[in-house]
Amino acid sequence: MGKYTKEDIKQIVNDNNVRYIRLQFTDILGTIKNVEIPVSQLDKALDNKMMFDGSSIEGFVRIEESDMYLHPDLDTFVIFPWSHEKGKVARLICDIATPDGQPFAGDPRSNLKRVLKKMEELGFTSFNLGPEPEFFLFKLDEKGEPTLEVNDHGGYFDLAPTDLGENCRRDIVLELEEMGFEIEASHHEVAPGQHEIDFKYADAITACDNIQTFKLVVKTIARKHGLHATFMPKPLFGEAGSGMHFNVSLFRGNENAFFNANSELGLSETAMQFMAGVLHHVQGFTAITNPTVNSYKRLVPGYEAPCYVAWSAQNRSPLIRVPSARGLSTRIEVRSVDPSANPYLAMAVLLEAGLEGIRQDMVPPAPINRNIYVMTETERKANGIENLPASLDDALRLLEKDEIVKDALGSHIYENFKEAKEIEYEMFRSVVHPWEREQYLKMY
Repeated sequence: MGKYTKEDIKQIVNDNNVRYIRLQFTDILGTIKNVEIPVSQLDKALDNKMMFDGSSIEGFVRIEESDMYLHPDLDTFVIFPWSHEKGKVARLICDIATPDGQPFAGDPRSNLKRVLKKMEELGFTSFNLGPEPEFFLFKLDEKGEPTLEVNDHGGYFDLAPTDLGENCRRDIVLELEEMGFEIEASHHEVAPGQHEIDFKYADAITACDNIQTFKLVVKTIARKHGLHATFMPKPLFGEAGSGMHFNVSLFRGNENAFFNANSELGLSETAMQFMAGVLHHVQGFTAITNPTVNSYKRLVPGYEAPCYVAWSAQNRSPLIRVPSARGLSTRIEVRSVDPSANPYLAMAVLLEAGLEGIRQDMVPPAPINRNIYVMTETERKANGIENLPASLDDALRLLEKDEIVKDALGSHIYENFKEAKEIEYEMFRSVVHPWEREQYLKMY
């Protein structure tokens, strides 16, 4: 991943026998979409003249306003390493524009750029993200459909032969590195069949692009190993769920705005204000960072996932943890985010919440340095510790009340996201689930 011109891309395509280009973008729900074109149409794509039907994409536009244009970000050009030697496939990540060339209000990537401009107006130059996405690997059946049989029974940091996903995970890392990722860690996670691969932080847009690319690579390589990779937050009852911790920091040029060597914790006033803003608005943006019915099966006590609004520099039970590294590595870790989230929307709401904390000179509550999971409800109330929403329905109601978070999404994304998720929750609420039959069929 580097800085490319149109001529660079055309030369690389020619030199490497690239036959097809995927023009990728992300819909409001975080699903990767693409328009694949033959290389003969590359010039048209590079000139921002490639059109598609936006009415067929979740949350985009009505059929009478369907024409949308794909504007490729040249710096996202990469050749998929697993594509065939006789005709390789490359991709470009695109922003979505209206026919008059303006950023489309329903494009999550363009919306994040809009929020980043607000950050720049406050004197910051970049918002960096180091994500920690977790996923499960399940075996495929003879028809190629995923089962609920995990591929190993390993635990945290286990090695082969207990960790039978090691070879798959290693191949994922090799493919990612060939695509330009700098991998920092790769290991088995707490639950059977659960894995984590961490890659180097980047600016907000690049980091979100990387998350989407990461998901695509993980799923593609897993299938080559006869496995199904899922980023579903809680696929197994009684086991830890999958999170996607966000390690974030604000910069002014080469200076980390979160660092102050003279403060007690090494955190600047800006960092404290930002953290206060996140804590103040987290209940309002949880529907975005935890956007599925299943997300709330993860946010329960007992499995290390945060379900209480608090922060600490000393333990991992609060929602925000401050890792011990200082200097340029000073950051806050928001631990509630899960990998079903649309990363562009999650970053937009988290950044807007933090910026509001800075604008309003907010002060965070006192840190909680005890294990919150062993505190009684009375103790939590005495310490001012509130709960995260307990369901998607609760989260949507809190989102509706938070004007700052809604502003971070813009009215188009907010209204379409809310409508889609209300339908999702209503479907869940009205379906009869196996647990109900197990509990009630013989009893009544």
